[in-house]
Amino acid sequence: MGINLNDLLRHYRSHIFEDYQVETPHTGVISYKVQDGQTVEGPSGEWLQRPGTLLYIIEREKNVKKMYTSWNGQVTGIRPDLEGHFVEAGEVVLSIRHRLDKNEIIDRILTQVLNILRAPQQARYFLSSDISAKLGKHPECRIAIEPGDEIVIMSLMKRDTAISYKEASGVLYKVYFRSGDIVEQGSPLLGICPSDRLQYVQEVVQRIRTDWENM
Repeated sequence: MGINLNDLLRHYRSHIFEDYQVETPHTGVISYKVQDGQTVEGPSGEWLQRPGTLLYIIEREKNVKKMYTSWNGQVTGIRPDLEGHFVEAGEVVLSIRHRLDKNEIIDRILTQVLNILRAPQQARYFLSSDISAKLGKHPECRIAIEPGDEIVIMSLMKRDTAISYKEASGVLYKVYFRSGDIVEQGSPLLGICPSDRLQYVQEVVQRIRTDWENM
């Protein structure tokens, strides 16, 4: 499988920003804590235990919920008409313009090269005990993955379901989540690289790293 790296790199050079819309989780009265153009920072710390910048608070029936940003970037599109007013659930109240870094560009391009296992539902996910044990002993090792291997456990409503790999044989190249995380439906969990494509993928990554440094 080949991809046109020159075209992809040109695309990302001209689309280096990604806008994330921030929506209200439920109804309530909103009060902004940031301004248009303000720089904000996402969660930090080894386990992302420190929340990002406080964007707004929303109050419903005297219950106040603080809403923090999940991304680094710049605040755009604040709606002053909503300040101090009641809003519906799912209302877009602002956006965060995030500048993609080199690793994010690599991740986006790799999704076009690897076989991506995605979350079938929003749930808590764990690596299988076999995969987890192998990564624990040899974190840099390329773990062989075969069709039918149970590689991820989905935990939903106190029920655990093993998820099997169904694509071509390969090696585990990328883990997109931390074991125990809640992952949104459709988000990538694992990236599997067919063995005969491994050298090509490594060349792709090296090319991106080299070219991006010269931007």
